[in-house]
Amino acid sequence: MRNSKSRNRSNKNRNNNRSVGNIMNRVFDSSGPEGKVRGTPQQIIEKYTQLARDAQLSGDRVAFENFQQHSEHYSRMLAEAQKELDARREQQEKENRERQAQRDAERAERQETAASDPATDPGDAAQPDALPVAEGDTDGMAVVDTPESASDDAAPKPKPRRRRAPKKDADQASGGNDDVPTPDAAE
Repeated sequence: MRNSKSRNRSNKNRNNNRSVGNIMNRVFDSSGPEGKVRGTPQQIIEKYTQLARDAQLSGDRVAFENFQQHSEHYSRMLAEAQKELDARREQQEKENRERQAQRDAERAERQETAASDPATDPGDAAQPDALPVAEGDTDGMAVVDTPESASDDAAPKPKPRRRRAPKKDADQASGGNDDVPTPDAAE
């Protein structure tokens, strides 16, 4: 058997974690006095506002107030969701501005250190023209081989082509053999 306290706590936590950010596009089923009204909050507001106008024109003050209250309820929900959405957007913009300011500060710091100490910038360092080789080389440096510097002797040789056997003439193609007499030749 479940403990009712744990069930209440889970319901309380579930209600506190509910997000209202998706309310603007969410489809609701509203059970009003005229039956169900289904749609997004904006659509429901428009529907109840229209029903309130119709009730006012027909002279039904009670129905008019009822529809107005339903319309105001969804208007408040929509306004709250819009306010929360704006607060999230402002928070994200603030975080983006802070990140950009931090990146700008880091970039300026790197530029200052590069200007004060040119040895730290690898782009300014002199690049060797040749790579060092094993001991025993006379000058200690060897030129790097590139495809352009390779001689024609070192080029790979193409594979030899296979020759095809010569074509057989008509007698050999038909399977005739000179050693075996044919029935026409025997006569």
